[in-house]
Amino acid sequence: MLEVLGDFEVVGEAADGRAAIQIVEKLDPDIVIMDVSMPLLNGLEATRQIKQRKCGAKVLALLSDSQTDILYQLLAAGAAGCILKDADAAELVRAIAEIHRGNTYLSPSLSQTMVWDYLHLARTGQRKNYEDPLSAREREVLQLIAEGYSNQEIAGMLYLSVKTVEAHKAHIMEKLHLRGRIELLKYALKKGLISLDD
Repeated sequence: MLEVLGDFEVVGEAADGRAAIQIVEKLDPDIVIMDVSMPLLNGLEATRQIKQRKCGAKVLALLSDSQTDILYQLLAAGAAGCILKDADAAELVRAIAEIHRGNTYLSPSLSQTMVWDYLHLARTGQRKNYEDPLSAREREVLQLIAEGYSNQEIAGMLYLSVKTVEAHKAHIMEKLHLRGRIELLKYALKKGLISLDD
């Protein structure tokens, strides 16, 4: 679609966040269109890692209405723009053009969310808490647990011992005040780490 709509060349495509990082390092694209709901490593974490590696690629994040609570985290991670997944083709092209010019782009409804948050702060003097209490490794472990991988499988994927994975899981449950796997799955769904479509 992008190649038909504008002066774009699609140089790569990835099925999960880990593959996205590898492709960006190998191909050094100008812009990465990153789905926030990626398996194995979500788009937020993949964006963080791409920007930490000092890649020149600018990231345009795609998120759903239910994922707007991570908007600030995406921008803090280095995303140059965020649009909703249901945006039309013209908006996608506009977002890519703005980001390529060095600007930031937010879908109008996401801009509105930021304005509402600012007005809330101005009225109440309280900032909404969008901070994630988990470390990067804990977020990876959380996503893999939510995707149904066993402790042994997670240990193999992340090159950790099973005891380390179990320790991360205990820390996650403690930090998030969760009791049991069902609450953990609900949290992962709410945060967009997994979806019912997976």
